[in-house]
Amino acid sequence: MTDEFGMVEPQEGEAFGDEWEEIDVSDDEADRIARRKDRDFDEFRMRLKDADQFKVEQSVFDDATFAAIYKLVQDGHIDAFGGPISTGKEANVFEALGGDDTDVAVKIYRINASDFRHMRDYLEGDPRFENIGHDKGQVVRAWVRKEFANLQRAQRAGVRVPKPIAVQRNVLVMELVGVVDDRARRLSEVRVENPQTAYEVVREYMRRLHRAGLVHGDLSEYNLIIHDGELVVIDLGQAVTVHHPNAEEFLRRDCRNVANFFRRQGADADGDSLYEFVTADEDDEDE
Repeated sequence: MTDEFGMVEPQEGEAFGDEWEEIDVSDDEADRIARRKDRDFDEFRMRLKDADQFKVEQSVFDDATFAAIYKLVQDGHIDAFGGPISTGKEANVFEALGGDDTDVAVKIYRINASDFRHMRDYLEGDPRFENIGHDKGQVVRAWVRKEFANLQRAQRAGVRVPKPIAVQRNVLVMELVGVVDDRARRLSEVRVENPQTAYEVVREYMRRLHRAGLVHGDLSEYNLIIHDGELVVIDLGQAVTVHHPNAEEFLRRDCRNVANFFRRQGADADGDSLYEFVTADEDDEDE
């Protein structure tokens, strides 16, 4: 392999097992701030509602969403908002200035607009959410906390993902890969110059993710981005544990999608071979 798509290294620490961190989806400080509605929060909420980038969201961002942003500002994770990076069906992503003058991405899920049933398909069967209720707000909060936890686990396993920074209710702060004026491109938007090397990096990331106990569940050229010669895996909200009842089905679909894309780009790639590579035991390293 060349240095063109160099891989990150796994973080030092204990190997992964079947352990799963408990994820609390109960009311948090943002919910309590929204209920109190003290003067400082009310002033902050009105300033944010008057900001150009948030005016169109007044009908879908509830008070607790503004309270979540308020708490993240108080905690030093957000200093100032920039413009929108993307607007999806379920979430908006904004550029922001974070701590230490770093650029961050703020992903805000819209409680009322999120696909409740789609989210439940990926939450049910996850050991971290065995007792998840049917309240839509709770499901969305669980989804966001799952995305944060998945990013943390992927990063520790040596998978290049946006660095997770903070989470509060339905708002996720993470590393901004690229900037608005020079945004990272999805692989679907570019012609990969060295498809075989890029494919080998992606398949290794898929194997590392699997050995860390996770399956992306929606991996394709639309959830892989490239910036400054670096491949980054994004959108891990739907990633499931290997114990999920549909984990194998999701992984085989990921393998087909990834292999099909890179084969069209000119790489020697096959979905079944990729599946065997990703699921191979550590003692049986297939290249």
